[in-house]
Amino acid sequence: MNVLILHAHPEPQSFTSALRDEAVQTLQAQGHEVQVSDLYAMNWNPVASAKDFSQRDNPDYLVYALEQRLGVKGKSIAPDIQQELDKLLWADLLILNFPIYWFSMPAILKGWVDRVLVSGVCYGGKRFYDQGGLTGKKALVTVTLGGREHMFGEGAIHGPLEDMLRPLLRGTLAYVGLDVLPPFVAWHVPYISHEAREQFLADYRQRLTHLEQDSSLVFPRLAQFDEALYPIR
Repeated sequence: MNVLILHAHPEPQSFTSALRDEAVQTLQAQGHEVQVSDLYAMNWNPVASAKDFSQRDNPDYLVYALEQRLGVKGKSIAPDIQQELDKLLWADLLILNFPIYWFSMPAILKGWVDRVLVSGVCYGGKRFYDQGGLTGKKALVTVTLGGREHMFGEGAIHGPLEDMLRPLLRGTLAYVGLDVLPPFVAWHVPYISHEAREQFLADYRQRLTHLEQDSSLVFPRLAQFDEALYPIR
């Protein structure tokens, strides 16, 4: 299996970085090929702009998704985007490894999504959910956060973590056709003991060793809807 790890944390000694290293070691030990895109170390540019295209179909008005589609075909898309897109298309499993910032992912990772999940390749028209451009591949979201586990869930102060991650799990990963595995969560990380962090690493190692046993999260299938995308009753 080919695995691409998207790592988004500014501190190399962070626990998020330790989870990245654990994933690399565990997956390689199983014989998988692993690539890591360390976005901060790469100084990844998160800003989608006209500069992402060496040539434009419409130089007077930027429709980013359309220029993406044409840019890939015409090989006029920025080299850093093409490099990451090549990694994504190579991968059978995409792991997103990051700390929760403000109920979301870090801006640098959102910028990777904006620039690399290109129209015409990853999605477009009715190519979404089970018909998306990345069908057949899997995704695993691995997150760290400062909150305690009891703060998340039905009736909890912050609500379910899955609701917080919905724009990523459903609106991004599932939308482009990926089979989305249940997230791995390391809770309350800045405040726990060394032994508790080691237990999280052991739990992650166990999870990565048995990924084939994971059931994907359930999202809509286009067969459940008519041509106008009304639900079929």
